[in-house]
Amino acid sequence: MFTIPEAGIQFKAPFAGVDQDHCDLASMLALLEFIDSNQKYLAKQTYQLYGDNLSIINQVNGLMEIREEFGNLLGKAAQYRDKYRFSLNWVPPSENPATDELLG
Repeated sequence: MFTIPEAGIQFKAPFAGVDQDHCDLASMLALLEFIDSNQKYLAKQTYQLYGDNLSIINQVNGLMEIREEFGNLLGKAAQYRDKYRFSLNWVPPSENPATDELLG
């Protein structure tokens, strides 16, 4: 799950993924699609995204070989990165507010 805590908005995969990586990647894309479709309300700027799935973060950041089955989804993430110049960084699960909400 990705969240915008200040706005109380959460982004989850809109379907049952094949595994956690698939769900986390789909959630990130849902967030990026939200940003893209709401430019009227979100000034076009760079964005700092954080997640606790190091595998997906490393794949999106080009630090790890891309899983073949996610090639299309990671391609969409690359298009959004070109458009919005977002950064994607890791945060430990214990510091991820989205994880707290899922467990609480």
